Amino acid sequence: MNTTSVVFVPQGSIGQIITYLNKRNFMLIPSLDSIIVRMFGWPQSGWVDVGTTRLSRADFFNKLTHAKAAMVAVTLIPGQTTVQFFQGVAQRFNLSFDKLMQAYLEYSPYPEGMLFPETYYLPMGIKERHLAYYLVSLSKIQHEELSKKIFAEYNPRKWYQYLIIASIIEKEASSVQEMPLVSSVIYNRLKKGMKLQMDGTLNYGHFGNQKVTPSRIKNDTSRYNTYKYKGLPPHPVSTVSKDAIRAAIFPAQSDYLYFVRNKEGKHTFSKTYKEHQKAIAQSR
Repeated sequence: MNTTSVVFVPQGSIGQIITYLNKRNFMLIPSLDSIIVRMFGWPQSGWVDVGTTRLSRADFFNKLTHAKAAMVAVTLIPGQTTVQFFQGVAQRFNLSFDKLMQAYLEYSPYPEGMLFPETYYLPMGIKERHLAYYLVSLSKIQHEELSKKIFAEYNPRKWYQYLIIASIIEKEASSVQEMPLVSSVIYNRLKKGMKLQMDGTLNYGHFGNQKVTPSRIKNDTSRYNTYKYKGLPPHPVSTVSKDAIRAAIFPAQSDYLYFVRNKEGKHTFSKTYKEHQKAIAQSR
């Protein structure tokens, strides 16, 4: 048999497991292989370390029932870009970053904002395409479940607009408590036809942690530059937490149009430019 060095086995009956593996091109024979598997025991759920990519059917089923893969915890932090996350994953698992990003973009309906920030447990030996598929599949389920919980439906296009707004909130808010207020500023400025003029929109992709300077604002000609262009960026600027998504969907009711970080590390919100200038002076 040809196989990947690590295999993910879902929970379920032997028949369901064989059907799952067949859909992933393992070329099993349900009527025969279900009998062979029972000779070795019951397949384990989760990641299994096969250890090689070519072996006999008996050895393969023995691995499914007895071998567990060594797991490594990797954490995706809210506000981190997918590029940043995969750079760290590629280094830790000795993988190709380019192949990992290519596989992610192939499987993900969104170029950014698809993966949910949380701790993932991944097996050593996993390859780029398998890893990207696994992470995207888990995140798709969470996106659909959260959308259905709020709207009773999942509309990918509508949901994507909320993810864009949520990613800006994630970059700009200093706490979960501030998120609905930051969200209200975004909606208020959009409604008035004002440019968002938010530094966080320039922290996309490879620029995730880069300080936004006047020079960067001047020279970045992408649609992410909300100092130059009205409206939202074309895509989310980072991964987003469920708190940020909820804030994007349920903004606070306010007349605020501005905010600036104060000496306490929080933000002071203002309704007028004059109030905003005073808040800036106090923050200095």
